[in-house]
Amino acid sequence: MKQIIHTEKAPKAIGPYSQAIKSGNTLYISGQIPVNPSSGKIVEGGIVEQTEQVMENISAILNEADYSFADVVKSTCLLNDMKNFEAMNKVYGKYYSENPPARAAFAVKELPLNVLVEIETIAVK
Repeated sequence: MKQIIHTEKAPKAIGPYSQAIKSGNTLYISGQIPVNPSSGKIVEGGIVEQTEQVMENISAILNEADYSFADVVKSTCLLNDMKNFEAMNKVYGKYYSENPPARAAFAVKELPLNVLVEIETIAVK
């Protein structure tokens, strides 16, 4: 059975997709970009500020579904420039200080709304 997960504490979807889908014990979180859910605007600053907002958006969705970062098994990080990898990695690492999930990181030509980072997440209980 598929359950749609939605919270006002994370940005609204900017297209025909859900913030997250829970299927069985698995939670699939759509790629999160650095949009502040209160203002609906991209956070000001560089890769550090943008990654922090992305991780906070992921946290809000995890919490809404009664999951935590400890339940995350896989992340995919998309960057507009691999020069941002080290700074993104430092922020990301704060959320996974123990037993980090499997992960892939890619540089892509462009991201929605010209943001610097997007992260999708899969969690399992």
